[in-house]
Amino acid sequence: MPRQVIGSLFSGWSGLAWFWVCMVVLLAIAGATLQILGPLPHEQPARPVAQARPPLPRPQPAAPAPAPVAEKASLTPQPGRSTPGPIADPDPALLEPMTGSTTNLLPRIAADGRMPMQVYAAGYDDSSRRPRVGLLLAGIGMSQSDSEAAIHSLPGGITLAFSPYARSPEKLLADARLAEHEYLLSIPMEPQGFPLNDPGPQALMTSVSPEQNHVRLDWALSRIRGYAGATGALGDGLLGERFASLADELQPVLAELAHRGLFYVDPTPSSAPSPLVWSRGVDVVIDTPEDLATIDDRLTQLSLLAHARGSALGLATAPKPFTVERIAAWAGGLTADGLALAPVSALVKPPAKGTAP
Repeated sequence: MPRQVIGSLFSGWSGLAWFWVCMVVLLAIAGATLQILGPLPHEQPARPVAQARPPLPRPQPAAPAPAPVAEKASLTPQPGRSTPGPIADPDPALLEPMTGSTTNLLPRIAADGRMPMQVYAAGYDDSSRRPRVGLLLAGIGMSQSDSEAAIHSLPGGITLAFSPYARSPEKLLADARLAEHEYLLSIPMEPQGFPLNDPGPQALMTSVSPEQNHVRLDWALSRIRGYAGATGALGDGLLGERFASLADELQPVLAELAHRGLFYVDPTPSSAPSPLVWSRGVDVVIDTPEDLATIDDRLTQLSLLAHARGSALGLATAPKPFTVERIAAWAGGLTADGLALAPVSALVKPPAKGTAP
């Protein structure tokens, strides 16, 4: 039996010998096999999986520093313009109908924020470090010939004030704009010495109601177009002192001017700045009394004040030929005197701090 043959081969000492022979043969066969196959490949140690880094936060731009809080007066738009050239023609965007009328128009602030005191101002280079001196000539429009002579013979830096009683002033207004004269509207007001000194039928009076004065003010404001501001200087020495001296009477007028984007020139020397509107009081009235020596002396005084204070404003109450002649001669020597001739819009001051409307 084959099982019995195999069992007899591995029995006893001879079986043990056969066992070892078989083991040697098996080892030899295994060794030969390993030689043929080569060594087993070494496993590479597993690399640790890198942890994904969270993205670095992008640097955020630094928040801008808060702007300093401006004082209330500085927030009020400033009058004037720096570009040279003729005065702009009346802009329909700066006009609105007067109540109850479709033809009488009043100045207003445009929907885009532009104001008459900016659009209709004369050009002035405010980078000049020279002291500023200005002169306002009132009574324009009452005498056609005198007004024409003043417009064409005086330099553009002289500001004009048109009377609301002027008849057909359109040509004079157009000539003034072309000659680069900034101009204001004169508001007739009750002067000292009324009724001997009569400011006319539409003057603002202390004896009438505020409502009636408002109607008269609207009438005056609608008489001409294209003006940058208003003044109480009417002409021929009429300055509206009595009405202007009463705060309760004058303040509604100034508030209305501010509402309409206008500035105001008080013809009374040494007047205080208004708390309601950009304004300026004149420093010297040059033609009272009306004689050449007085006019020359007052113009010299005006120049000295400009040097001493940094700015000064004079007033001539009427365009009399000899007054215009002396003003032209004085203005021609300002550059040599170290002064800069400035329109009124470059001389007015902002509303008193904390009380601007």
